[in-house]
Amino acid sequence: MTTHDSTPVTGSASDAAADTASASASADDRRAVTGKRRIAFAVYVADVGRLPGLQALLRSLALTNPALCEDVVVLHPGLPDAAFDAAHRLHPRLIPRTAAGRHDVFRLDDYDTVIALTPALVVLGRIDDLLRLRTGVAAVSRPGPDGVLDDGLLVIQRQDLGHPVPHAAAPDIPESLLVPLDSRYDFRALRLGDDLAVPDGVIVLNFAGTPTTCTGPAHEVRARHDLDDEAFRAAYLALPGAKHPDLLLHLALPFPDGSRPPIDLVRQLAEIHRGRGHHDLAVALLGEAVAGRPDLPRCHETLGVCLMALSRYEEAETHLLLATGSPDFAPRAYGQLARLAWLLGRTEDARGYALAGLESDPTDANCRAWYARTSEMVTAGASAPDTSPGEQLAHVALFAEGDENAGDKVLPEAVRSCFTADTGPGRWHQQHAHLLVDEDGLERLNARRAVIVGGGGLFLPDTAPNGNSGWQWNIPDDVLARITAPLAVFAVGYNVFDGQRYRRERFAASLRALVERSAFFGLRNHGSVARVRELLPASLREKVRYQPCPTTVARHLDARLTEPAVREDTVLINCAYDRAGLRFGHDYGHFLAEMAAAIRAISGAAEVRYAAHMPADERFVDDLRREHGLTLPVEPLYLLSNDAIRDLYRRTRLVIGMRGHAGMIPFGCGTPVISLVSHPKLAYFLADIDRPDWGVSVHERALGARLAERALAVLADHPGAVADVHDRQRTLWSVTRENLALLRELTRLPDPFDEPDPGAGPVLPAPRSATDEDRAAPSLRTAPPTP
Repeated sequence: MTTHDSTPVTGSASDAAADTASASASADDRRAVTGKRRIAFAVYVADVGRLPGLQALLRSLALTNPALCEDVVVLHPGLPDAAFDAAHRLHPRLIPRTAAGRHDVFRLDDYDTVIALTPALVVLGRIDDLLRLRTGVAAVSRPGPDGVLDDGLLVIQRQDLGHPVPHAAAPDIPESLLVPLDSRYDFRALRLGDDLAVPDGVIVLNFAGTPTTCTGPAHEVRARHDLDDEAFRAAYLALPGAKHPDLLLHLALPFPDGSRPPIDLVRQLAEIHRGRGHHDLAVALLGEAVAGRPDLPRCHETLGVCLMALSRYEEAETHLLLATGSPDFAPRAYGQLARLAWLLGRTEDARGYALAGLESDPTDANCRAWYARTSEMVTAGASAPDTSPGEQLAHVALFAEGDENAGDKVLPEAVRSCFTADTGPGRWHQQHAHLLVDEDGLERLNARRAVIVGGGGLFLPDTAPNGNSGWQWNIPDDVLARITAPLAVFAVGYNVFDGQRYRRERFAASLRALVERSAFFGLRNHGSVARVRELLPASLREKVRYQPCPTTVARHLDARLTEPAVREDTVLINCAYDRAGLRFGHDYGHFLAEMAAAIRAISGAAEVRYAAHMPADERFVDDLRREHGLTLPVEPLYLLSNDAIRDLYRRTRLVIGMRGHAGMIPFGCGTPVISLVSHPKLAYFLADIDRPDWGVSVHERALGARLAERALAVLADHPGAVADVHDRQRTLWSVTRENLALLRELTRLPDPFDEPDPGAGPVLPAPRSATDEDRAAPSLRTAPPTP
């Protein structure tokens, strides 16, 4: 997978400060793990006289591509920091760096794709196609010795240049690396003279070599981008359609003194803050905007949701009730009210809100789901098991229902299987992680034999956010401190996405309190162990242990999951679409095309079917059919029982999955897997089992060929691949058994497994094949690890 050298082109204190600020703004950066492609624009500014051109370029880029916002690295020979103040006002991700000349655009080693521009350019249209380029050095060909390295536009793929690029005046670009661009991406204004109009379809207009005194249609086009800050901000905000959140915040805030911003703009900005977990900023914006304005239902709804995320529940309920006054927003507001009441344990109120929402709109799916859930809770509460609380274990986790994620349905049962043979309500008290732990909830937890928290990616800030902990368990620190029952965190994952922004302060404080209080603290991969240790003081770091996800050892937990006598001649594929922008970046079209090529190649050896863990996963099937004419049969796992899910994965020959549990569940059932890596957790799991080559980044340039090669190798030597899976499991099971021996001291429960404890510590991994190490080696190691 791709790694990056983050050394600046040349060094200075201001460069380092700018780079640090940029790194902070980009939030969680795990590109070296996911292979995610990082893109930047680069502009060389030779002197202060070129700064107006830089500013016109930035304005033109924002006004023609309002949904685009990548780093803009401004290379310069040593201009003062203040020289870039005007440019900073135009773009939130401007990074000045000193450089020897324009040729240093080839040496930005901390980026994968560099689009080199000049202050002589203005952008007149969408440049999406440039962002999708993946090979070589692309440029508009021109006659002469400097046909590429002149003052025109370049799209540079750093991977193809070698690493590092020698510090010569300009690198020698082989003819084989040059990729021709259509002239519309770098059209010379000199060709137009003073009287010809700019041709339709020109995307980038280049004014290099044109006298400043010239007039005519081309110069009128450029003059349209010579705006003062206020006019530019107004022009950007008036644009229709999607805008990049970074640009929109940067150009809208702060609001001009004395102005009353449009209420729709305020709500848009609040939604951006909400999406980034800055709920306090969203509340500050909206609270002022809706003061004395009950006639703004959409804003009251957003404000209510943000207040709920801060655990300011009373205020949230007030604003959501105001939003129900509008027929257009009542169903959505009632759905949020149902969730709020459920979080607080007010099941009957939640059911009433859901019913009110259905009365407003009988087709509202969210209200229907909440009505079904709360009705089941009322029924279940009336027939609670007659078991002494002291004989039960409390289980804090996500408990999926209905059409929710299939992996989150299987996981809680797998966790419980590690402790007791009986995984039902007689032995276990279920506490959904999102429910507020109040005084009554604390009393219920303390009445149990022990409290088990996990598994799953609970360390995630934006799934059901709350102001009490900053992660998914909704428990205030003072309540956590008063848990007297033995507390164990078991197989929890740090699930922050590559590039995801979140505020670490509340999470870090809650995490510290959790580790201090826990008698056992086990995370499901070594990547999560490392990330969580980074957030803890040195005195607590050693308490963090490795505990594999129990779904990965399902064969050892359930004697029914033996190797099937005959497997179906199928390959199952799974993809995920939550936070698609963080998963795919600008590479979704590339991913889809490469997957189509891989599926065509694999289909000659087995039937390819699609395994949907939730309804949203089926977007892949729709896009594949629309864009590439391929139709895949769908297995809707979200409609199946846990046994049926495991059985489906046990009987197939190979699973190619993007969701974490689309890899871990089949692996646990003894089925070979290949991971489509779009999240660090998939790479973390493969590293734990010492099989990083079982993963292919969704950003991999040759994704289709490499995926097909690996899949066909598995199918060609399937017994060897299965044996390799079994061998990998032995280590995970040994670690789990060792941890469970410690946990039995907390739970005071007998060992639910007949086999003796390992005793001597974790078992070392066996050879790749149960019979011959060389026999299994080609099965999945047919290509080097993903770069």
